[in-house]
Amino acid sequence: MKKSFSNKKKVVVIGGGFAGLNLVQNLRKNSNYSITVVDRNNYNYFSPLLYQVATSFLEPSSISYPFRKMFQYENINFRMGEVVSIDQENKIIKLNNGELEYDILVFAAGAKTNFYGIESVQKNAIPMKTVDDALKMRNALLKNLERASITTDSKERELLMTIVVAGGGPTGVEVAGMLAEMKKHLLAKEYPELAKTNASIYIVDSMPVLLANLSEKTHRETYKALENLDVKIKLNTQVKSYMDDEVQFTNGESIKTKSLIWTAGVTANVFDGISQTSLGKGNRMIVDQYNKLMSSDAIYAIGDSCIQSSDPNYPNGHPQLAQVAIQQGKLLAKNLSLIAKGKPQKPFIYFDKGDMAIVGRHNAVVDLFKHKLHLSGFLALMAWLFIHLFGLANYNNKLKTFYNWIVAYITKDQSLRMIFRS
Repeated sequence: MKKSFSNKKKVVVIGGGFAGLNLVQNLRKNSNYSITVVDRNNYNYFSPLLYQVATSFLEPSSISYPFRKMFQYENINFRMGEVVSIDQENKIIKLNNGELEYDILVFAAGAKTNFYGIESVQKNAIPMKTVDDALKMRNALLKNLERASITTDSKERELLMTIVVAGGGPTGVEVAGMLAEMKKHLLAKEYPELAKTNASIYIVDSMPVLLANLSEKTHRETYKALENLDVKIKLNTQVKSYMDDEVQFTNGESIKTKSLIWTAGVTANVFDGISQTSLGKGNRMIVDQYNKLMSSDAIYAIGDSCIQSSDPNYPNGHPQLAQVAIQQGKLLAKNLSLIAKGKPQKPFIYFDKGDMAIVGRHNAVVDLFKHKLHLSGFLALMAWLFIHLFGLANYNNKLKTFYNWIVAYITKDQSLRMIFRS
């Protein structure tokens, strides 16, 4: 039975992703605070593996876990809802299904897909940011294959079989690699009608390299791995529009396709009641060295929701990565505990553990310790597998995912290609 929260400071956390979850897990034992987590979903999900749900190599339950199952502690409540506005004067959060009072408000609401104002892309492309997006992508791609298998129009078939992935970051590279593996190992076996059809997979990025934030070695190895998988790579190329089954680029070139997968960037979620002057690049809330909103004594922001210039190694803000969110969530929990004891807080300094990506089934690239150590091949693959398994919410997720990966690796296949209609 949960205790009364009446004598405790009310901490409301908006968002249960990497930042919010690590804050809550490290603050839950502090008797000075009661915690309420607000999220639009009733589950946490491991976003780095969304692309494997979208490409039918994992089921959603392998990377997701219910918040109410996760928060069975005395000090935590969960509220499913969406923020409508913030009343800072009265310290009230207005939700789409009621209101909440707070003493301390923490935004850990992450980011959403950034379409950069291109309306035709926002309307017609397939984003890759949520579990819903991943399932929509899976259904759309599988439906296109079914349509391609029965059409007698060769041009229509080619349109259905051509896929363009916009964005050369980790998600784009991993999506393109997984789709290429499916084309190589599964297409002729499951769709013999399409065995001789020209199925083209493109990856497009405005930068001169793929995985721009990683090392030169990684750039070269990723390019080569995708080339070996027959992925067509277009660099220094920016999408201008996508309508009438045609992706137009700013250089005048175009590709005809029924599928544009958009992984080209994110922007922070914005909330009524937080002034525009409190927002920086990418609509991220401007915070001090303790992740406190500059314009408030009661509001904090962590993870993708914030931008912080106090870290001497990152004067233009930290990268929007899971590791930043995790470390900021943990430190804010520690600082709130220090505040309760009347002790000075510790400023946030990001420790860069490294970056990684996997290309296809067995090509992985890992850059550790600010690119001082580069791994590739089997060692990189094992590092990628271990870190991603370790990051999943609980042992049930870990076992499910590990089993699915073993099956997929040995058989070069997975039996999850079902179209479920909501």
